[in-house]
Amino acid sequence: MGEHKEIPFRVLCLLRGNIPTIGPSGRLLTNLPHPPKKLSMQSDPQLDSLKFDANGLIPVIIQDAKNMQVLMMAFANRQALEMTLATGKVHTYSRSRGRLALKGETSGHFQHVKAVFTDCDQDVVLIQVEQVMAACHEGYRSCFYRQYQPGGKIWKKIADKIFDPQKVYGK
Repeated sequence: MGEHKEIPFRVLCLLRGNIPTIGPSGRLLTNLPHPPKKLSMQSDPQLDSLKFDANGLIPVIIQDAKNMQVLMMAFANRQALEMTLATGKVHTYSRSRGRLALKGETSGHFQHVKAVFTDCDQDVVLIQVEQVMAACHEGYRSCFYRQYQPGGKIWKKIADKIFDPQKVYGK
């Protein structure tokens, strides 16, 4: 059977879009109208040492833990990294949707975290994962399926699609 990981109550609330807070009476308050901009489950000196940009984001490179293939690049905010570490599944910050995104939430193509690294400047995060099916929404295993060709007019496709995006996303 699959491995089950206990998810803390605060993380579960975050996944559901609720920010758990204790009110003055000591009662649990949820669904606050304006959650705080910076939400941190707890102090983490390793996350504190990362260099997020002016928008609170950091580039995240996703790499296959077995064959070391680069699968994708995305951005994460502090909360996305906390969710990634708490759940063992990659979360990013979707700039186009303006919200946290669980990789695979629509397709089922989850990325299970195996290891997390940062670079020498601590301004990029590398996450090694076990990839379910594919990382690319275009149907390829990796988002990096095009290669530059000196003197060419177009990027050369160096991989084949492994799923039909129309069937998965209905677009």
